[in-house]
Amino acid sequence: MLNTEKLQYPIGRHIQKNKTVTNCISDIKNFPNKVIIEVKNLSKKELTYKYRPKGWTIKQIIGHCVDSHLNSFIRFKLALTENNPTIRPYNETKWAELSDTINYDISENLELLKNIHKRWVYLLENLSKTDLNKTFIHPDGNEIISLKENITIYAWHCNHHLAHIINAKKYQF
Repeated sequence: MLNTEKLQYPIGRHIQKNKTVTNCISDIKNFPNKVIIEVKNLSKKELTYKYRPKGWTIKQIIGHCVDSHLNSFIRFKLALTENNPTIRPYNETKWAELSDTINYDISENLELLKNIHKRWVYLLENLSKTDLNKTFIHPDGNEIISLKENITIYAWHCNHHLAHIINAKKYQF
């Protein structure tokens, strides 16, 4: 019997580790190509495999990453141009059910993911130490998050969802 916590969090929950910002940015940079390698030869049926019962399909995971990473890019820009802005959350579960996630051509979403990451990584690689300390407020829990911390969160997020894709291919729920 597979542990549902391990299926949901295959690399564990996010905790601040001793990874450098440079290593985290590298994880973010390499994510699209790793995803493309994992899904490039999958059939339409295989793209519907889930990483756990009641989890998202591979196609939904990719759509979610496009949505999430685009939102993160915007959050970085808000924090860089405003004083500790409150960001706008979104309902990722409902977004994952929209037609642009469920029915949109996977190759187009992969291309979008690649392009979002190119521009996002360019921004991240050009942040100063002062920039890394800038913050935004996430209204869920009224949490103040620095850009440095958000880089670690999204490096984890990339690796977390890459593991979901690998597990979906393995377990085929």
